Amino acid sequence: MSKRETNPYRVRYLLSWLLLGLMRLLSFLPLRLLYYLGSGLGDALRVLIRSRKKIARRNLALCFPEKSDTELDALTKENFRNTARLGLFTGFFWWASEARLRSHVTVRHSERLKEILDTGHGVILLAPHFVALELGGIFLSLDFEGVSVYQYNRNPVFDRAMLKARSRFGATLFERKNNFRGLIKAIRAGRVCYYLPDQDPGPKRAVFAPFFGIPTATWPVLGKLAELSRAAVLPCATYLTENGNRFEIVLGEPLNPFPTGDKFGDAEKMNEVIEHCVREMPDQYFWVHKRFKTRPPGAQSLYL
Repeated sequence: MSKRETNPYRVRYLLSWLLLGLMRLLSFLPLRLLYYLGSGLGDALRVLIRSRKKIARRNLALCFPEKSDTELDALTKENFRNTARLGLFTGFFWWASEARLRSHVTVRHSERLKEILDTGHGVILLAPHFVALELGGIFLSLDFEGVSVYQYNRNPVFDRAMLKARSRFGATLFERKNNFRGLIKAIRAGRVCYYLPDQDPGPKRAVFAPFFGIPTATWPVLGKLAELSRAAVLPCATYLTENGNRFEIVLGEPLNPFPTGDKFGDAEKMNEVIEHCVREMPDQYFWVHKRFKTRPPGAQSLYL
């Protein structure tokens, strides 16, 4: 294992600093302008990065077999646009003031979260990988004591900037590969955990639970985390609205019964909830990665 790089001031990171500066400049632009710039950028990326276009199109075809080729092409096009738009919005997420954030974000059903917290229990927010998920944890930490799990970025410039941005309103972040004891303790103390679970964990750690009817490699962690922390689990999806000027964070009903005591049953329930959120806004899910890369033993690849 290579030594973790912690010095962001080496010459080789000059380009990273320039890119971070560009993101900072973009954060001052109106969201509506970034929305339209993202449309053009998304169209260009769809043409230039044909491998990712193929992956997104394949994922959508697998999950929505009832849709026509024309509908799938339109979904793929809009998905690339939304992915690019949210890339341009990252500076807004990372540096916008509390007042500016509140002027562009609406939370639906926040009473569901408050009711549980009033009992003294912690809450785990199940946050599917929508393109706007970066905003959800940052915004909710304005009103609720937050904790979250993050993946260390090998680039120390962006690792430091990301950590500072996500924790600037008081949230505490735990690196994914570290011991979760501190995370569990914080949730037990009544804090809100913003949890992102639905990326492919690989064959050694996965259970294969259905997602859009496809046996899908799934992290079997959420049920155990809920059990150990004695926390309720609520779906939490962050969507970009059609006009590109606002975001909506939607808190669903608590998962019940959950955990089930069976890791497959917990993974199945989690995927069911994520699928429901995706069906609400299919063009905003992160389709450009191989969602079904890891297959059950003996199964053929879905990306031939």
